[in-house]
Amino acid sequence: MSRPPAIAITSTTEFIRHVPRVRANEAYTQAARAAGMRPYILPPLDPRDADDMLEGMDGLMLTGGEDIDPALYGAARHATVEDVHSQRDAFEMALVHAARERKLPTLAICRGIQIANVALGGTLVQDIPSEWPDALSHENVRDQRTHTVLLAPSSRLAKLLDAQEIGVNSVHHQAVGQLGSGLVATAHAPDGIIEGAEWTGDDWWLVGVQWHPEEMIATAEPWDRQLFSAFASAARERFAL
Repeated sequence: MSRPPAIAITSTTEFIRHVPRVRANEAYTQAARAAGMRPYILPPLDPRDADDMLEGMDGLMLTGGEDIDPALYGAARHATVEDVHSQRDAFEMALVHAARERKLPTLAICRGIQIANVALGGTLVQDIPSEWPDALSHENVRDQRTHTVLLAPSSRLAKLLDAQEIGVNSVHHQAVGQLGSGLVATAHAPDGIIEGAEWTGDDWWLVGVQWHPEEMIATAEPWDRQLFSAFASAARERFAL
């Protein structure tokens, strides 16, 4: 490969000085670049633009952010659901389907694993504290490993991290509920919350994690760096086809 793999990174919009701006946390682009990839930020566009926006890309990263509209999976809205971004929801669901059609390697992080699951027909736990008995605290800080997750031994995730139990940071109040078509759970927190999922077939590299690995690449533990390295390798292989 004569160039680093190019990956599309999803973003959100927010008002800054009364003007709507497109933004993504810098940690995503830094983690991608550290793994040898070239990151490109995708603004939330019309869903009809999704396939075109992946032209020339070697991978897709679905990032964290707002709650997802429960109407997309046929549920009534819980009182705790806030900051729904309908255009982003629709665009990213279209990106998931376009990436699947293109067999484009996809790394889904936090909200990313949730939107991928919904796009594939799954549901969410809308609010862990009120809906999941005896749940751990999952709304913590971004730069500390606050609980462990157990990895399914035969999963792609366990193999690429070379581990069966790891410590993760945790910044979410929602989680994957019923799994979407083609997905399998690959990691669970001690309270049973799904912390990882992946595509079951060999025809598409889709790995999703509920934690924020982009915030942990400078730690002594290698797991999060290994995740981005594996994504970069999958993107390089996709480019070589």
